[in-house]
Amino acid sequence: MIGDNRKYWYIAPALIVLALVTIYPLVHVVSLSLHRKLLIFDISRFVGLENFRFMAGDSRFWTAFWNTVYFTVVSVGLEIVLGLAIALLLNQTFRGRGMMRAIVLLPWAIPTVVSAKMWEWIYNADYGVLNYALGTEINWLGSPLWALNAAVLMDVWKTTPFVAILLLAALQDVPQDLYRAARVDGAGSAKMFQRITLPMLMPMIWVVIIFRTLDAFRVFDAVYVLTGGGPAGTSETLSIYAYNLLFQTLQFGYGSAVALSVFICVALLTLFFLRALRRSEW
Repeated sequence: MIGDNRKYWYIAPALIVLALVTIYPLVHVVSLSLHRKLLIFDISRFVGLENFRFMAGDSRFWTAFWNTVYFTVVSVGLEIVLGLAIALLLNQTFRGRGMMRAIVLLPWAIPTVVSAKMWEWIYNADYGVLNYALGTEINWLGSPLWALNAAVLMDVWKTTPFVAILLLAALQDVPQDLYRAARVDGAGSAKMFQRITLPMLMPMIWVVIIFRTLDAFRVFDAVYVLTGGGPAGTSETLSIYAYNLLFQTLQFGYGSAVALSVFICVALLTLFFLRALRRSEW
């Protein structure tokens, strides 16, 4: 019994730190979301769910929400497709394969803010290398049509290596005997990919989708550095909207409600994907 109780003392410090850095801030944000708190006017009063009722009719909130959904779906979808293609390529035997695997990881190793600043120069309408290479004069970051898509492209470039390496690790665990047996039965490359490779990779693909979706839905730094949410809010995501409310206009009550909505969306996405992962294992 003493030994059983001792293990709780070992994990107690970690639990205390976890409570201080996650549970307490979350409870505080929930409390703020139920108040109308404006520091510049020294207003602080309890309003219950009024902030959430206002949010339901806030067109800027819904624009930011759909921008976030678009960014998440397009970037994660492209990363899965490109990451799988790169993983299949790196799984082949060729000279310099080890060096190529290291080179592929370079974009992912660069800090997001640095990558975003680099892509900001690439997208520059006056002297950017992208316009020079394409022979066009597109204002990538100043156009409502292109701004959010430019952020998606930057995110895909940076994060696809992460997806590729995870899928490559899963590919190397696929038993080679399955492929040998399939070749004996006369199966071609397409059939083996459909019947062997893809089913064996599905658990890892689901894990990648979960991690990348949760990360992409909370996107802040990449879009903020590139566009700041502009032009005219066309690339503003929920995290940027919450940041602007909290630190630009000091609306701590409504800003906390928007931030809490991001947490709720992420929690619901987590539950959905975990259930989907369990069903795929059945």
